[in-house]
Amino acid sequence: MRLLLLPAVVVLAVFAAALAALFRWSVLEFVPGSLQTGGLTLGNFRAVLAPHYLGAIRDTVVLSALTTVLTLAGAYPVAYVLARTPSRRVRSALLVLTLAPFFTGAIVRTYAWVLVLGNTVIDWPVPLLFTERGVLVGLVHFSMPTMILVLAAALSHIDPVYERAAASLGASPARVFRRVTLPLSMPGVVSGGLIVFAWTLSAFPTPELLGGGRVKMIANVVKDLGLDSFNWPGAAAFAMLALALTLALLTVAGRLARARPS
Repeated sequence: MRLLLLPAVVVLAVFAAALAALFRWSVLEFVPGSLQTGGLTLGNFRAVLAPHYLGAIRDTVVLSALTTVLTLAGAYPVAYVLARTPSRRVRSALLVLTLAPFFTGAIVRTYAWVLVLGNTVIDWPVPLLFTERGVLVGLVHFSMPTMILVLAAALSHIDPVYERAAASLGASPARVFRRVTLPLSMPGVVSGGLIVFAWTLSAFPTPELLGGGRVKMIANVVKDLGLDSFNWPGAAAFAMLALALTLALLTVAGRLARARPS
């Protein structure tokens, strides 16, 4: 039994070592014009709250929340059909369409959206490329397959007998969904929301390419600090911020899920 746990222990040890190195860099003083670092300091974390970077933090949280809500709204109907349709052809077609984006790289998909949003294919009435709206479109598209699969798994475990029982007692389809289906699928909603929010919080290629340098999220600021300014301590501090936000979200969502009546 202990031998079976060994691979998991090794993986956890690697992640723990990486986090320890990240934290170590985040508390080292940045020396401008040098790759050497100074002594220990908390100035990097104070810089996180400076007005210059608050916009990136705000945009990251807002875009992550909007992506989660829009992805959930778009994925739920597809997941419901995928889990409940009696037609194997429809189920297979939806599954293929859902899994297809996983077979293309993130860069390829992002450049495809650059062509679509840049008035090359469609003449949009409002600018989308290099704006927050365009970044939001890309984030929702990339998050949709994962959300669909998570919700479909949750919906497939709901016994249709409960819905038929509610309908036989006179409940309308809307009331059946609101009082039976949706509450029973909440574990999938919470899990999918956590996955999408956490992924969007650390998204890099989508805001980098679709934002064109005008839309800055935390991962883009980390890149600018680490690769452009060689401010590795500052980049590590921003990475620690993203980790702290994700852990806070997981903690709050976990408590809300436990507090939800069964």
